Parts: sequence; structure tokens; C-alpha cells
Amino acid sequence: MNAKKWDKVATATLYTIAGIIVLILASLLVYILVRGLPHVSWHFLTGKSSSYQAGGGIGIQLYNSFFLLVVTLIISIPLSLGAGVYLSEYAKKGRMTNFIRTCIEILSSLPSVVVGLFGYLIFVVQFEYGFSIISGALALTVFNLPQMTRSVEDSLRNVHHTQREAGLALGISRWETVLHVVIPEALPSIVTGIVLASGRIFGEAAALIYTAGQSAPALDWSNWNPLSVTSPISIFRQAETLSVHIWKVNSEGTIPDATQVSAGSAAVLLVVILIFNLSARTIGKKLHSKLTSA
Repeated sequence: MNAKKWDKVATATLYTIAGIIVLILASLLVYILVRGLPHVSWHFLTGKSSSYQAGGGIGIQLYNSFFLLVVTLIISIPLSLGAGVYLSEYAKKGRMTNFIRTCIEILSSLPSVVVGLFGYLIFVVQFEYGFSIISGALALTVFNLPQMTRSVEDSLRNVHHTQREAGLALGISRWETVLHVVIPEALPSIVTGIVLASGRIFGEAAALIYTAGQSAPALDWSNWNPLSVTSPISIFRQAETLSVHIWKVNSEGTIPDATQVSAGSAAVLLVVILIFNLSARTIGKKLHSKLTSA
């Protein structure tokens, strides 16, 4: 065979492999949606879950998932942004910087179960937060901080060096250049990384089993005291999330319609994660177009 024929064979092989992977992923998504969406209704999305009777919903679990996501992002975004700015703009090449990057790589490769056990020992037991939203949020911060930090650092590094030189040439300080020039230029990529991390946080289960708890107490929507365990805005109450609920329903099997509840919950979880992933690129493009047109 000549080079052109080998090129065609290699191209066809790569397209075939890519097609098989896409087909497997699409089949999995379609299977989950077709199996679960018929069981999804307004009552299912807003109703209370049941431990022993059929017909329960996922309202509290769905709210807990979004509330835990918000608390986690409030903690994670400032930390990851600060770490990313330091590593990209201020850290000098050396052993210390290499050690920090190595630690980030190690943390990003840890299984979520290990992070959950770490969160249980530190936040639940040592800090005495108990099974609570704050324990789960701190554990998820440890779990997602390496990825978010690396995303912020890469976004800042992709900003061309002439942008920094232009800011310094105007007489503004290095920090002002980073704050008013570099970060706004990298903002679309940073936001995209945050949205993608949000989908990962929303679908996490293993780390939350040991930290946020496996029960979803009824919420008193008239009680807005953040220290009350029945308040919807309390971070010190147990909060079974949607992903943990799916695991619990399948592992315990005490609900007569466990299969339907599990399938419907999985479909809702998948739809929300798909929305996060699909909206990430859209938000990034819109922010980029706004900044370039301004």
C-alpha cells in the first residue's frame, strides 16, 4: 500500500472507533431517558419521598442537590480563582511550584469514595459538623478544587502575553492588570469550567454518602432561621441529594416502586447534568462575544 491508502485506512479506523464510542454513549443516554422519563411528573418532581409506600417523589432531594451545589460553589470559586491566579501570574518556576502542581494532580486523581471518607473523618467527626450540608460542601470542595484550579490556570495562561504587556505599558500595577485585563479576557473559559464542574458536583454521590447524610428531613418553608435543622437554608442539617437517593433506593429496596423511582430519578439527574454541560459552551460563547464587541 502507498501512503494515500494507508492514510485512508487510518482515517476510516479512527472514524469507526469514534462512531462506536458515540453510539455506546448515545445508547446509554437513550436507555436511561426512555426508561425513566415516563415516570417523571410534576408530583414526582415536587412530592416528598417515601420509605415504605409507593408514589413518593424527589422534591426535597432535588432541592438539596441544588442548595448543596450553591454552597459548594460559594466555597470553591474564590479558592480556585485565587489558586489559579497565583499559579498562572505570580508563582515562579521552582521546586515549590512543582510540588504544588504535583499535589493538585494527586488530589484530582483521588476516587470520590476516598474524599468522602476523608470528609467524614475531618468535617463530620473532627470538626463536629455532623452529617450536614456544610460537611458535604467542604468534601466536594476538596474533590473539585484541583480541577477548577487547573481550569482557571489554563484559562489565564491562554490569554496572550501582549494583553499583560499593554496593561503594564499604561502604567497600571501588575495586580490591576490581572484584575482588569487578564481575568475579564479569560472569563468565558473560567465560567465554562465552573459550569462543567457544577455538573460534576450535582451528580456526585460517593463523597456525600459519608458527609451530607442519607436522610432528607421534612423542611419547614416558613422557617428561615439558618441555624434550625428544619430550615431550607440551614447548612447544618442532613441533606440526602438526588444521586444519593438513587443509590439508597436501589440498595435498600424497601419501596414497592423502587425501580420506577430509581429510573425517574436517574432520568432527572441525567437531564440536569446534560443541561449543565450543554449550557457551558453556550454561556462561554455569549460571554466571549460580549467581551469582544465591548
